[in-house]
Amino acid sequence: MLARALGKAGDEASAAAEEAAVVEPVALEAQRCGFVAIVGKPNVGKSTLLNALVGQKISITSRKAQTTRHRITGYRTVGTSQFVFVDTPGFQTRHGNALNRSLNKTVLGAVADVDLILFVVEAGHFNLADAKVLDLLPANIPVVLLANKFDLVHRRGELAPWLRSMQERHAFAEFVPMSAKNSRDIERLFGICQQYLPQQAWMHDPEELTDRSERFMASEMVREKLFRLTGDELPYTSTVIIDKFEQEGNLKRIAATIVVERDGHKGMVIGDKGEKLKRIGTEARQDLERIWGCKVFLELWVKVRSGWADDDARVRSFGYE
Repeated sequence: MLARALGKAGDEASAAAEEAAVVEPVALEAQRCGFVAIVGKPNVGKSTLLNALVGQKISITSRKAQTTRHRITGYRTVGTSQFVFVDTPGFQTRHGNALNRSLNKTVLGAVADVDLILFVVEAGHFNLADAKVLDLLPANIPVVLLANKFDLVHRRGELAPWLRSMQERHAFAEFVPMSAKNSRDIERLFGICQQYLPQQAWMHDPEELTDRSERFMASEMVREKLFRLTGDELPYTSTVIIDKFEQEGNLKRIAATIVVERDGHKGMVIGDKGEKLKRIGTEARQDLERIWGCKVFLELWVKVRSGWADDDARVRSFGYE
């Protein structure tokens, strides 16, 4: 598991979280602990929010829709309360292939048994994709309407009619306008969420950050760089498989395969004289070294597996639920 001492995230919110990372002993009867699901359509800032709440990067981000493909759990202990945050893939309505069916199943599973749901939307915006996610939320679980990217709203007075329309759509427990990159907003959000956590013993060591393995983090970091450096040219169905993960003292040796669906996509990933693939590997390695605080040797390959995203068995074999 990833521990807090392994590294620091680079944005303002994560830096503030690092400073507050020391957890004082808390009597068992005073402890609170609960699950908080983070849901919303693709590209509303769910993963950025999770990283800020945890205080370190555990979920990858990019402008490409469907960057998050797994249920990623992050832990944060603040005062007497331990928050178990669950980041989910953006719910997909446009494509019905095996991969998207798997991702949507992950979303539904995540919201079925939590204490609080953070429904993330872009402040001032709400469309059919948002509405379909909202329709999935259980009626018996409190939902906080989190209007993210509030800092990008220029005429904030115009939000009043938008907010009234949102309140007509659902009986939200709270309305929180914020930016996931603002440390004060993150601190305020902790105070709001805390009141919904049940009084019970903490489930995890206060120093732990996530239930995901280093092997998983390596795969995700390569996929993040793949998406960021290929832009919209490469279909979102590309994925990354870890073939080897070995520890040799202070060195981690990793071999990974980038899986694409067509020969033309393979050329996009490799680039002219292999420069694109080299850059993907270099940037992923540098991020992993910062997170883990050790040297990393990363070797990348690219393979074509036509139609894998439409094949239920292959989707499962590639690690999707």
